[in-house]
Amino acid sequence: MDTNSADALDQLDDAVAAAAFRRLVRHLRHRHDAQNIELMGLAGFCRNCLADWIRDAGFEGDKLAARELIHGMPMAEWKATRQSEATPEQLAAMEASLKKNATE
Repeated sequence: MDTNSADALDQLDDAVAAAAFRRLVRHLRHRHDAQNIELMGLAGFCRNCLADWIRDAGFEGDKLAARELIHGMPMAEWKATRQSEATPEQLAAMEASLKKNATE
């Protein structure tokens, strides 16, 4: 934890942050009706982004393993049972939303 950061989020206890993250992931697993493309269009991130972020944070598994951890099932199963085809409007909203993301 960076105790010199001006961002109060960096002062949040790691155990509290981890519990909140797990709650978020479980919520997204339950709310599979919230499509990744919709999350991308609204907020500029989705379940797959969370999988990438845990890899960036040190998760040792590959991309598929990270996605399985976040989705709660293998990616192929998720796509077959949970993911619908993106509409042109959803794709356009996602592109517009991604332009708002800060460079990390």
